[in-house]
Amino acid sequence: MRIVLFTGKGGVGKTTTASATALRLADRGLKTLLLSTDVAHSLADALDVTLSDEPTEIAPSLWAVQIDTQGRFEAAWRDVQAFLVDMLARGGVDPITADELTVLPGVDEVLALLAVRDLAVTGNWDALVVDCAPTAETLRLLALPEALTWYLQRVFPAQRRIAKGMRPIASLLGRGDAIPPDSLFDALLRLNNELAAVRELLGDPTVTSVRLVLTPEAVVAAEARRTFTALALYGYSVDLVVANRVFPAGDDEWRQGWARAQQTQLAAIRESFAGLPVTELPYRAAEPIGAAALREVAASLYGELPGADPAPVGAGPALLSVDADGPNFVLRMALPLAERASVDAARAGDDLVVSVGANRRVLSLPSVLRRCIVDGGEFDGRELRVRFRPDPDLWPAGVTPRPRPRPGPRGRPEGAGDDDA
Repeated sequence: MRIVLFTGKGGVGKTTTASATALRLADRGLKTLLLSTDVAHSLADALDVTLSDEPTEIAPSLWAVQIDTQGRFEAAWRDVQAFLVDMLARGGVDPITADELTVLPGVDEVLALLAVRDLAVTGNWDALVVDCAPTAETLRLLALPEALTWYLQRVFPAQRRIAKGMRPIASLLGRGDAIPPDSLFDALLRLNNELAAVRELLGDPTVTSVRLVLTPEAVVAAEARRTFTALALYGYSVDLVVANRVFPAGDDEWRQGWARAQQTQLAAIRESFAGLPVTELPYRAAEPIGAAALREVAASLYGELPGADPAPVGAGPALLSVDADGPNFVLRMALPLAERASVDAARAGDDLVVSVGANRRVLSLPSVLRRCIVDGGEFDGRELRVRFRPDPDLWPAGVTPRPRPRPGPRGRPEGAGDDDA
């Protein structure tokens, strides 16, 4: 199974490149599913077909689907919403307004992300190609599983214990219906477990990779650089940059000006994303709609059939690792293209909070680092290094801590076991 996510600034051609890649995979004989996490579905428009909430075969070995997030919301959130609606109704809010108030912002994207995992684990497909929402929404979406898991693991148990303790008292006072029922906690637990499974799947570089689509313009390229950094922060591997709508050189001054400006940007893009392949797609005379036009895009991306493998299996360099340094340890996190002034890291109990500009990740430290003291750190422009030394109050005299290697998803510090003494 391979999963390829396409993201980029709105309007740069994500849907086109995702659709072309899915067609090429299918033409190479892989059973492929194309879907979107963008609530503004445009797959049907790009493919020039009719799609529904069920996978529809649109070409040999190629299926496509437009997720019905409303139906999934009603199934996944019904217990929680019913309790909240009832609480608001008792406060005097009319049922229609209460129903509107209990629809979570961004829930469509969350449920679309859950759908990616649901479809992946069926085993029906060799490859999933995902047309993601524009970069800002995609980053929030990809950061959500880990962030919500962190919250529920720390806050949720206490809230549930309080609810259980208060329920008998509330019943005596005739207010038992004001305490959240177990079905609400069970619904939140299911959501937590499902999101954790999504994070494990999408954070595994042997299964999932992200591709950045951009146009060679200064503003678009700047956002792509920030996205590349943020994806590394959250533990997601990027394996390709697609530069779309590249102007060919022309005879008239207007086209020559655009071509020169784009070539300047393309040179900067290749320098910025050093180590990543950058593929150029020409600005076409007509909008690529339908299978025939999308196959032409695929030929530009991957070569004439059979061409290069559009979704090779493999993993790039580790984005997060823990290395032994004598009796001490160094946690390393790749943060390519990050500005030194925007990077910050702080220990918070058993967690390490890493910030890059407006993006923040809370890392749950492995056991060996929880029993250590932060001994400094630095950022060299590409990699954050945080040094740890054993806390003498937590390590027996004469015991040298060693991390135990353990393979795992890219989002977990590699080489760090849970029981290291």
